[in-house]
Amino acid sequence: MLTIPYLSLSIWVPILFGLFILAFGRDRNPGMVRGLALIGSLVSFLVTLPLYYKFDTASAAMQFVEKQPWIERFAVNYALGIDGISLWFVLLTAFITIIVVISAWEVIQENVAAYMASFLILSGVMIGVFTALDGLLFYVFFEATLIPMFIIIGIWGGPRRVYASLKFFLFTFMGSLLTLVALIYLWFYSGGSFDILAWQKMPIPLDTQVLIFFAFLMAFAVKVPMWPVHTWLPDAHVEAPTGGSVVLAAVMLKLGAYGFLRFSLPILPDASHMLSGFMIGLALIAVVYIGFVALVQTDMKKLVAYSSIAHMGFVILGFFLFNTLGMEGAIVQMISHGFISAAMFLCIGVLYDRMHSREIADYGGVVNTMPRFAALFLFFSMANAGLPATSGFVGEFLVILGAVQSNFWVAAVAASTMILGAAYSLWMYKRVVFGEVANDHVAALQDISAREFLMLALLAIAVLVMGIYPFPFTDVMHASVAELLKHVAIPKI
Repeated sequence: MLTIPYLSLSIWVPILFGLFILAFGRDRNPGMVRGLALIGSLVSFLVTLPLYYKFDTASAAMQFVEKQPWIERFAVNYALGIDGISLWFVLLTAFITIIVVISAWEVIQENVAAYMASFLILSGVMIGVFTALDGLLFYVFFEATLIPMFIIIGIWGGPRRVYASLKFFLFTFMGSLLTLVALIYLWFYSGGSFDILAWQKMPIPLDTQVLIFFAFLMAFAVKVPMWPVHTWLPDAHVEAPTGGSVVLAAVMLKLGAYGFLRFSLPILPDASHMLSGFMIGLALIAVVYIGFVALVQTDMKKLVAYSSIAHMGFVILGFFLFNTLGMEGAIVQMISHGFISAAMFLCIGVLYDRMHSREIADYGGVVNTMPRFAALFLFFSMANAGLPATSGFVGEFLVILGAVQSNFWVAAVAASTMILGAAYSLWMYKRVVFGEVANDHVAALQDISAREFLMLALLAIAVLVMGIYPFPFTDVMHASVAELLKHVAIPKI
């Protein structure tokens, strides 16, 4: 019986489309390039859909598993699989790629083929991270994500794009070096295997677990990013083109958080428990301190970038509560943040394309000239603040409930994100959108086009559906989260 390799298709279809566009796309025919990119992103999304409707929600085991020898001398395999934790990140990545292609349809006029190809290749590589079951394969995909994003920021970014792209690359690459050392150590310790699932069953001494935990932390904390290794993110967001900011916030930040779920927690459960207070402390600093930092920003992109750090701090908090509500809430928050952050950066991109400014002070009274845009921007700003009936509320509420189960005071501090989120999101919105028309540039603004309305409407539907009826999202992950928590709770020493 022929088994369709859905995971390999999810990875390689966008990569092959990207390579084809890169090889044969020409800027003298940008319409064809854009059409091919859209077809590639749509086909890439379609091949991921069977992963959802064929997924067995009652099983915690890896599904759609593929395994082929790769580097046999070192027992490295091309091994792929997904569970209820990783499924939604594959779908999210493919969906966001469609949005990015639509967003760049008219905006990118130079090197169109290279731009579209970079995002398609990046999409396939990121899906590879979420599906890899071999430690070295994971590392290869994890590091490969740096190359397209480095190019995207460095070529199509703002005036300080070289500085921002180098800072992004150096932070994330240097942080990953200790992780490679940890992977090699686990290969030796396991008797010559890079099998991640086998690593999760090994009894490892506590002192060794702690060292490996910090080695993994160096890569995953930078990628999330966690305080205090977050400083690369605002620069990268400010200088990146709109599509780069969308993918960076919606998907790439999730790679680090996913690393905790696939490596730190299941392989190093005792170290995770021992260091949970340390991790919760870092997460709360991100939630509160970074929230206040976001309040004083004058650049819209930088404000949303800092809000992403605060929201991802909420995710890390949920992981280290070690209860179902916290863990599921954190995963839901990751998916929700993918939708909302993408929408926020697209809204800022809509304004920047018209006025070439991201400074809040340059705007005011936008609702008078762009009423349709103002309505959508308000919806996403409220979702970013955690408004009930939006996806932004579901994840944060679950994490707060999980924190209450664990420690009331941790929950009280974490809940401050609702207040801070409303403060910086709505204050920015009020200064940009409400009031009298601020200047002639605002008076000349044109409301969103059909293309812009389409990309924002798709995200609005996703945010609303997830906020009103989150069951399809949480139902998939129940069994896998329960198995992970059961595994983490078992003392290995």
